[in-house]
Parts: sequence; structure tokens; C-alpha cells
Amino acid sequence: MTIDTLINIGINIGITIINIAIVFAVAMLHVAYATYFERKVIGHMQVRLGPMRVGPHGLLQPFADGLKLFFKEDIIPEDADKPVFYIAPIIFLVAALVSLAVIPYYQGFVIADINIGILFIFAMSSLGAYGIVISGWSSNSKYAFLGGLRSAAQVISYEIAMGLSLVGVMIMAGSLNLTEIVNAQHESPYGMFAIPQIIGFVVFVIAAVAETNRTPFDLPEAESELVAGYFVEYSGFRFALFFLGEYIGMFIMSSLAAVCFLGGWTIPKFVTNVLPFLTYVPGIIWFLIKVYAFIFFFYWIRATVPRYRYDQLMAIGWKILIPVALVNILVTGLVKILL
Repeated sequence: MTIDTLINIGINIGITIINIAIVFAVAMLHVAYATYFERKVIGHMQVRLGPMRVGPHGLLQPFADGLKLFFKEDIIPEDADKPVFYIAPIIFLVAALVSLAVIPYYQGFVIADINIGILFIFAMSSLGAYGIVISGWSSNSKYAFLGGLRSAAQVISYEIAMGLSLVGVMIMAGSLNLTEIVNAQHESPYGMFAIPQIIGFVVFVIAAVAETNRTPFDLPEAESELVAGYFVEYSGFRFALFFLGEYIGMFIMSSLAAVCFLGGWTIPKFVTNVLPFLTYVPGIIWFLIKVYAFIFFFYWIRATVPRYRYDQLMAIGWKILIPVALVNILVTGLVKILL
């Protein structure tokens, strides 16, 4: 290799490291304040104020919670399988963090612009489920074990529905690359695939809530039944790792919805034709608006919808979502062929 080639490689590696640092820092800050806004939003929905003690209007509450968890005693069950018990939360968090690498935040800003971005996110989601399953098994607790089993069944069921819901998007875009999917939406007459793929979008939204173990599909950690589910024996910093992984998963699912169905960092051309000044708003702003609107939806349903029974959860996945997603694929394929 020549010196110029080595210099270019070094520059590319440096830029990638900087991008990783930016995405990681923003993701951690997002998780900190996602918990704050969730408590505030649900508090106001229930005619409460939410956190108010630490800082003005409770703005420093996430840092207080983080410090508390960091210095809290790390209790490990005596009969736990300790090596597996230690590594489970790390697997769960790392699988979520790695998924951030393939999400395009705006044109040209993506850590790894690979051709199979959607499949990569599904692969990492499946890997994260191992962290949940082995955490329940290694804890040597019946409540944690049941939570882990529930999570395994739930992930398998709803990951199928989610994957099928995105097949229509892949057919319309002709690609699995997330950047190309956004560009295809911008060039389409609708400006976003949520309009022609409304059935797939609804299936995706329901499956995303189940994939992230959020209410009303939070059966793996059902407090009223399983105390806290698969991480009932975790405390301190290891509990915080599960907490981080769950909220990063929410951010990933919201980003995937924004990229695949809502046009990512773009806005429809029929909107900019009417309001041309909107083109001056940076793409990252549009992306974040869509992502946070979807995250607000997570909070909203948590405050309003009760938890399903486990048999209802499985019936919704296998008897409703998967057949509807298959019909959506058939209709999309026929329209693609005929037009």
C-alpha cells in the first residue's frame, strides 16, 4: 500500500470512530431523557406532575437515577449460574447498540450503509432475545425463568409479523438498504410508504410494541404476575444495562418506522410544493420529529391500554397479524406486477 492509501484509510477510520461516538452519546442522552419524558407524559395523563424534586421541573432526575443505580449494591443470587448471569445484560445492551450502526439519520450520515440493513436489525433483535432468555435461566428463579420463556415465544411470534410487514416496503423500494428505501419514498407520489402500505404499517406498529416488551405486551416483565420478570434478580448497574437496552430498542423501532414508512429525513413533495419554506429545515429535524412522535405513542398506550393475557398476546400474533401481513404482501406483489 502507498502512503496516500494508508492516510485515506486512517482518515476513514477516524471519521467512523467520530460518528460512532456521536451516535453513542446521543443515544445515551436520549435514553436518559426518554425515561424523564415518559414519567412526565404519563404523569400529566394521570393528572400528576411527575418528577419535580431534582433540578427545575425535575430535569436532573435521570442523572440522579443513574447515580443511584451505579452505586447500588450488586446482589447476585447464591445459586445463580454466575458467568451467564454476568454476561446476559451485556448481550442484551450490545445487540441494541450495534443496531444503531445501520440506521440512516439523514442523507449521508450512517455508520454502516450496508445493503441488508433491515435484515441486520432483525438479526440483532434476535440476538438480544438471547440476553433475556439466559438472564431468566441463569437467575435460578421461577419468576425470572417464566419471564425468559415468555420473551422467547413473544419475540419469535412478533418478529415474524414484523418481518412480513416490511416485505411490502422492500417490494416497493426494490431494496433492503435503508437509505435507498428513504430515497424511494421521496421519489414516490405519496412521499411515504405509510400511505400505500397502511396495512403493513399498522402490523409493524403493533409488532414493534410487542418486540420492545412495552405495554400492553409487557408479559415477559409483568409486575402483577412475575414481580419483574426476567430481570427480577438483577440490581444496581446490571439492572441499568437492561433498562438502557429496552429504551434503545424503543429508539431503534421508532427509527425503523420513520425510515421505512414515514420517509425518514424527507418530507413529501406535495407538502413542499404547498409550503416551500419547509425545505430549509434540516433533514435531521424531520427525522427526530417522526422518531419522537412514535416514542410518544409508546408512552400514550402505556398510560391508556391494559395488559393482555398471554393467550391473547399469542393469538393476536399468529391468528391476526401474520395472516394480515401475508395478505398485504400478496396485494402489494400483484399491484407491483400489474403496474
